[in-house]
Amino acid sequence: MFRDECEIEVRAGKGGDGMMSFRREKYVPRGGPDGGDGGDGGSIVLYTTDRVNSLLDVGRRKTYRGDKGRPGSTNNCAGAGGEDLRIEVPVGTEVCDAKRGHVLRDLTDLGDEVVIAQGGRGGRGNSQFANSIVQAPRHHELGRDGEVREIRLVLKIVAEVGLIGLPNAGKSTFLSRVSAARPKIADYPFTTLEPQVGIAKVGDYDTLCIADLPGLIEGAAEGVGLGHQFLRHVERCRVLLHLVDVSTAADEGRGGQGPDEAWRVIEAELKNYEVDLTDRPSLVVATKCEDEGATEGIALLKEAVGDKIFQISSLRGDGLPELLSAARELVRDADAAEAAAKA
Repeated sequence: MFRDECEIEVRAGKGGDGMMSFRREKYVPRGGPDGGDGGDGGSIVLYTTDRVNSLLDVGRRKTYRGDKGRPGSTNNCAGAGGEDLRIEVPVGTEVCDAKRGHVLRDLTDLGDEVVIAQGGRGGRGNSQFANSIVQAPRHHELGRDGEVREIRLVLKIVAEVGLIGLPNAGKSTFLSRVSAARPKIADYPFTTLEPQVGIAKVGDYDTLCIADLPGLIEGAAEGVGLGHQFLRHVERCRVLLHLVDVSTAADEGRGGQGPDEAWRVIEAELKNYEVDLTDRPSLVVATKCEDEGATEGIALLKEAVGDKIFQISSLRGDGLPELLSAARELVRDADAAEAAAKA
């Protein structure tokens, strides 16, 4: 199962109490204070790993508690600190404050980590308060409570290439043909309800990470058809492949819309989303070109797009190598542009 959103409460560990104690040894008169400090409480740490690709396991628990610090001891012995609680999350996880709504940290790279709740500080023992005036202090500090937070985790799939389009545009079939991924494929809409990721081989030495995103419909930018949940995964993709079904059978599945109108619908949703996605590098792909009546659909799509479109048949494998090579070039250009902007 896949889960891309959850809310949890994190409670860092309380610090250990400081000790109040005095040396009591036969041959050491007036030994003085020797109470040790308490240990710090354990913090809650989120870190990214490639061992998980969903928030399913994290969301199973509602509350995470850090380890408490141990109290100080006699002979100026400090208490042991509590162990940090480290929680695995997938790459691309956005950490938000559940109450205020602002983003605390965006974990976009493998190995990223953030202390989301700091452990409480351990209290000082009475030996820390001794000075030339007060040589036998009889007070000590209690350990402080750890931070408590309610956080919302949102996963946005990180992929080089994202597949977008209306339901049944051929996205899942394309992904299954160019990679080892096995998404659900059927002849009814919304067979893909969660993102699927596959690695496609490009040429002899190169690869592309491709995400099959659930089908969008008109009004997705306003949340129609779980549009916000689907569109947020598009944000992380460097390049978009807009797949449009040009077969004659597509008109019925689109409610009578032609391929040109289907292309306009998705473009409008990308523009109306809270993050304008229309400036993302993209390629328009005509799918199911093996159909005898696809010629008319291709002409309509060309007239609407005005740019070069790629014609593929995932069933027969036509045009797939050329499309993957073009997508690889766009990803390289996007990487180079980002590196130049950071320099």
